[in-house]
Amino acid sequence: MDLGLSGRTALVTGATRGIGLAIARALAAEGARVVAAARTREDVERVAGEVGGVGVAADLTTEDGCLAAVEACGGQLEVLVNNLGVRAGSSWADTSVPEFESAMAGNLYPAVRLSQLALPAMRQRGWGRIVVVTSVYGREAGGPPAYNVAKAAEISFVKSLAREVARDGVTVNAVAPGSILFEGGSWWRRQQADPEGIAAFVEREIPLGRFGTPEEVARVVAFLCSTQASLVTGACWTVDGAQGRSNI
Repeated sequence: MDLGLSGRTALVTGATRGIGLAIARALAAEGARVVAAARTREDVERVAGEVGGVGVAADLTTEDGCLAAVEACGGQLEVLVNNLGVRAGSSWADTSVPEFESAMAGNLYPAVRLSQLALPAMRQRGWGRIVVVTSVYGREAGGPPAYNVAKAAEISFVKSLAREVARDGVTVNAVAPGSILFEGGSWWRRQQADPEGIAAFVEREIPLGRFGTPEEVARVVAFLCSTQASLVTGACWTVDGAQGRSNI
C-alpha cells in the first residue's frame, strides 16, 4: 500500500529512542523527509543521519524549543507526530500539584504548542496530519496519577482539535500504546531487575502474552499520517495486545 508520504516533511518529537525512533524510521521508509526533534544534539544528529533527514536539538517543554523544531522544517511541515512524553511521580504518595504541572508541561503542552504552530501552513495547503502518542492509561485509569491525567487530556485535545480543523483537510488522531518493550526503556529496566515479576505481569495483564514493540506502534502511526487514512480523524487507536479494558 502506498501511504502517499513520499516527499512530505514530517516532524517527530522524542525521536531518538523507543517509539519515537521507530516512527522516524517508519516515516522515512515511506519516503518522508523526517525532522527528528529531541533534547540532545548528539542523539538527534545520529537519528537524522540514519533516516536521511534533519535533526534539531530543542527543549520542547518550552515555547522557544517548539518554535525551533517547527522552523527546522523550513516552512514545509505537513506531518506532525507529537511523541514527547514524561512521567512525574509514581503514586499518590509522591504526587501533588508540582507533579501534575510537570506532567502537563511534558505531555499536553508541547503537543498543543506544536500543533498550533503547524496548523497555519497545513490549513493553507488544505492537507495535514497530526498524531499524538498518548497511552492506554489515558483512555482508562492506571499508571502514575499525574501521567494518567496528562494522557487523558491529550486524548481530549485530539478530539476537540480534530473537529475544529476537519474541513481544512487536516486530520488529528491519537495512538494509545500499551506496555512496549525496548532496550533502555522503563519496561526493559523493570524486566532486568525483576524478570519473574514482569513475566507474571505480562501473563496477568496482556492477553496477547507479550510486550509490544516500538515498530508495531510506528506502523499504526505511519498509517494515520497517510493519505489512505483520509476519513480517520478525532480517533484514538489502541495498540496494546488487548491490555486495555475500555469498551471504547
